[in-house]
Amino acid sequence: MSDENNQDAINAVELATELTIAWLGNPNTRTDAEHVPAFLNSMHAALQQLAGGSQAAAPEAEAPQDYVPAVSVRKSLASPDHIISMIDGKPYKTLRRHLSTNGLTPEEYRERYNLKADYPMVSQSYSESRRAMAKKIGLGRKPGQKVASTPAKAKNARSAKDAAQAHLSGE
Repeated sequence: MSDENNQDAINAVELATELTIAWLGNPNTRTDAEHVPAFLNSMHAALQQLAGGSQAAAPEAEAPQDYVPAVSVRKSLASPDHIISMIDGKPYKTLRRHLSTNGLTPEEYRERYNLKADYPMVSQSYSESRRAMAKKIGLGRKPGQKVASTPAKAKNARSAKDAAQAHLSGE
C-alpha cells in the first residue's frame, strides 16, 4: 500500500512539473523566476486535491506586500523632461515599457504606490512633443478640414504649382 501511495506522489510531482513547463512555455505568460516554485507547489497541491489525496496542503494566503517607493510622488514628477520610477528611482520619458518589464500595468503601479488615477505615465515634455507632432500631421481634425498653413507654406505651394503648370504648358 505504501508503494502505491509513493507512486501516486511521484506521478503527481511529474504531472505538476509538466504542467508548469507548459505554463512557462506559453509566450503570453510573464513571470519572474521567483514565482515559479510557488506555482509548482500550487499545481502539486491542486493535483493531490483532485486525486483525493489526504495530504492536500492548504494554500497559504499571501499577505499583501507593502512596497516602499524609491522616491516621493512629488519628486517623481518634479522634472518636465522625465518621470522618476517609484520602483527603481531611475528617470524615464515613458513608464509603460518599464512597468511591463516589471510585470505591472499602469493601474497596478498606481494601486501599488497609492497614486491617483490621473498620475501620468509619460513625461510632460514628451507628451507635448508628441502632441505637436500629431497636430502637425493633422491628427484630431474633423474629416474635410484642412490644416491651417502658414503664408510661407502657401506661397511655396503656389510657386510649386505655378512651376508645374509652366512646365506642362511648355513655357
